[in-house]
Amino acid sequence: MTYFGLHSEQWSHDAVKRYLMTERLSGKEVWEHARGLIETSGQGYVVIDDFVLDKDYSQDIELVRHLYSGKEKAQINGIGIVTCLYVNPELEGYWLLDYRIYDPDRDGKSKIDHAQDMVTNLVEHKQLEFRHIAFDTWYGAMDLLKQLEKYGKIHHCTIKSDRKVCEQSSFIEGEKPLYLRANELLWSNTEEQSGKLVHLHKFPKGHTVKLFRLVLSDKHTDYLITNEVTQASTRAAQEAFRSRWFVEQFHREVQQVTGIDQCQARLARIQRNHIACAFLVWNRLSFLAHQLKTSVYALKQNLLDDYIKHQLRSPSLHMGFV
Repeated sequence: MTYFGLHSEQWSHDAVKRYLMTERLSGKEVWEHARGLIETSGQGYVVIDDFVLDKDYSQDIELVRHLYSGKEKAQINGIGIVTCLYVNPELEGYWLLDYRIYDPDRDGKSKIDHAQDMVTNLVEHKQLEFRHIAFDTWYGAMDLLKQLEKYGKIHHCTIKSDRKVCEQSSFIEGEKPLYLRANELLWSNTEEQSGKLVHLHKFPKGHTVKLFRLVLSDKHTDYLITNEVTQASTRAAQEAFRSRWFVEQFHREVQQVTGIDQCQARLARIQRNHIACAFLVWNRLSFLAHQLKTSVYALKQNLLDDYIKHQLRSPSLHMGFV
């Protein structure tokens, strides 16, 4: 608001503030700008994830709460945002479809609730065609998985190593199932390559998913589940889930090129509108970057290139030593 008001001939600082205090921008506006830009693919994925805007020294902002930040690897004061992207792995392109601000004190909704709302909106209202959806451990809840299966979608999700599962091969009718932690299961060479069928603890009887063990290093192993039980390749399952990492790139870009986390206004309405404006800016930069075959970082850097070159040739302030 400060910089825009200083440099705009039509908008003052107060006019920008009034706009942000009275408008009600949301994911609807983001979708309206993105819907005509999305290039879908038969291999395309919807990806759901969240990130935190760092407000560690701004506790008086209404939306700020204590949250775990994956970037900082610690609990910080910030604003949580759940995002929903469409990823085209063939083009390595991604588009923001929707987002929700995590504010349980006002709306009483968890991150899972927001994810379910976005899925419902995506299928029933936006009617975007997609078959696959990916998300990490935090969203592997029964309600969300069952909702996706009801809509006929194939989900790919990591689970915690201590999540209890029962191998289908060990299930005996009439006997109590033996549930073990995922990291307690024994894996044959064949199962390492093709996964194993399991039942998740507390899920409905007969509900089966395919579990894959992904050994990423000597100290790190992921466990991936999918309702695509015909999937017979651990490598293929890992490649499918890798599409989720495009959302990490999106989170970095929107934080580094739009200033989404730099608004210090205390009112929740201003913060919400500022976040929506930042997403709209990213949408536009991403579209231009795709057209010009460059990156959003290069676009932002190039905005000042002509000015810097002019200043180097003919500085406005002459700096010298006497």
